[in-house]
Amino acid sequence: MRIHLLGTRGSLPTPGPEFVRYGGNTSCVAVARDGELPSLFLDAGTGLATATRVLGDISFEGSILLGHVHWDHVYGLPFFRNGDRPDARVDIYLPGQDEPEAVLRRVMSPPIFPIDIQTLRGNWTVNSLPEGTSHIEGFAVTALDIPHKGGRSFGYRISDGHSSLAYLSDHDPYSLGPGPSGNGELHETARQLADGVDLLIHDSQYTPAEFAERHDWGHCSYLYPIELAQACNVKRSLLFHHDPGRTDPQLDEMAAALDDPNIEFAVEGTYLDV
Repeated sequence: MRIHLLGTRGSLPTPGPEFVRYGGNTSCVAVARDGELPSLFLDAGTGLATATRVLGDISFEGSILLGHVHWDHVYGLPFFRNGDRPDARVDIYLPGQDEPEAVLRRVMSPPIFPIDIQTLRGNWTVNSLPEGTSHIEGFAVTALDIPHKGGRSFGYRISDGHSSLAYLSDHDPYSLGPGPSGNGELHETARQLADGVDLLIHDSQYTPAEFAERHDWGHCSYLYPIELAQACNVKRSLLFHHDPGRTDPQLDEMAAALDDPNIEFAVEGTYLDV
């Protein structure tokens, strides 16, 4: 699999000179089978608007898995140029719930936004994804509930039969208890998703000092995915969903303190072969 990082920021897009290197677009990851263009996107933050970086000038035919439907994970949908074409196919999947299209219309329809999903060109569908394993775009996709404030949220495990990826973009394990080190419980769902994967992409929004004050804000200290990766024999980890106020120099300083070459902070515009 090839993993393209189109948006690595959390909560709010952050333009400006202090956010250039790690990126200011919100969560969006493109997943491609070996030798192919991406057919699966994880979340649809503002990074989705930059998909031409990896797709070029083609009509998209594939699927988008939403971890949840907070603004920063759906901002990019109406600006997805490869999907807004007459011959495009875009299948959107939300964590299982009734009337999934009506849920999206709450954030993308007049008067909040001038158009809704069905105004976009091409064949767009909005689907409710059940918990468990499904086969989407040639990938085995395991979707499991993870704690996060403000609506149902899924973490995903994705495999092409050779490589595996776990994606937990917004994760609040502290809501289940402080866990062994005070960073949150290493709960069973997180362990199932991350167990032995080749790549873990995980919410890492806060420093330990920030987390002491914000442990009930729905996100993680960056120490939690490091702990989870060690417990689950993860081969490589990307620390993701950077706080909107975290500048490039601050992320550089945090990265310099890491003592494992297989753990790094996610950088927008880069890709990894898994």
